[in-house]
Amino acid sequence: MAKYKPIDMVKHYQGKICQHSDTYFQKRKRTLCTGKICNPRDLAQKPYSQQEIATHTKFQAAIQAVQALTQEQIAAYKAAFDKQLKAPKPKYSYLRNYMIAQEYAKL
Repeated sequence: MAKYKPIDMVKHYQGKICQHSDTYFQKRKRTLCTGKICNPRDLAQKPYSQQEIATHTKFQAAIQAVQALTQEQIAAYKAAFDKQLKAPKPKYSYLRNYMIAQEYAKL
């Protein structure tokens, strides 16, 4: 495997990098990462299992629950989010991710 030197726009590479698929960019906390999907899933050969469908449905329900929150509920989540940000290694960097995780845990 060749060594890659990140350009200024990209500070970190993670995982295998290959030449035969599209590159994607993703921001993880404060780091911009790139990657390539080497072997995309062929749904005709390997469709989603019942457990995967249930997980997708549960996640979509959590997203809808976050969208339906009132301003008071969002303010309460923001207070809890700010408290967890003060920890040495906070788990969530964004309020929306924190709210989705909390709503997902409720389901």
